[in-house]
Amino acid sequence: MLRPRILIGDDHRLVAEGIAKLLQDDYEIVDIVEDGWGLVSAADRLKPDVILADITMPLLNGLDACEKILKSGSSSKAIILTMHHDAIYAVRAFKIGVSGFVLKNSASLELLSAVKAVLNGQTYVSAQMSEQLAAYAQGSSKELDDSRSLTPRQREVLQLFAEGHSVREVAEILHISVRTAENHKAHIMSILGASSIAELIRCALRLGLISN
Repeated sequence: MLRPRILIGDDHRLVAEGIAKLLQDDYEIVDIVEDGWGLVSAADRLKPDVILADITMPLLNGLDACEKILKSGSSSKAIILTMHHDAIYAVRAFKIGVSGFVLKNSASLELLSAVKAVLNGQTYVSAQMSEQLAAYAQGSSKELDDSRSLTPRQREVLQLFAEGHSVREVAEILHISVRTAENHKAHIMSILGASSIAELIRCALRLGLISN
């Protein structure tokens, strides 16, 4: 009997290998990738049953990568596996079609339960997130409002600038013109009320696009 196939996206190699070791007895680990664009490419090439993705990855964050994969018509189930405790990330994850949201500091059994649940067509949320999601439902979040106000392309551009890439490098990575990259940057700064790269970096940190 064929074992379900799992693709892992995490830029911390030791963490990813630990996850792979935890799962390898019951599942086939098809690959480990370390950036968001690599995850998109590997998902298209390997067509795994389940994708485990961290949020904070270079070049393209895990949420945007999963959104691209799921919008492409992929039948893969996606689980976000992250250190981010804020409910805004879980809310956005489920809005884009992710099936599970698991915190990295959860017990190993919780990840195993999450994988089993999504393979059975269910959704899964870490128990630690339940209270925060309930609290979120009672209020509002400026961070989520900021995230919604940016297009997927603008989030990609924001992440790349916050990672320290130049306008020309951003243009090359995204296969757009330098002028288009500059226009995106100007629009993003206007939307977020940022007047410098330092402020863009702070916005990217708040939105979980990069890590400290």
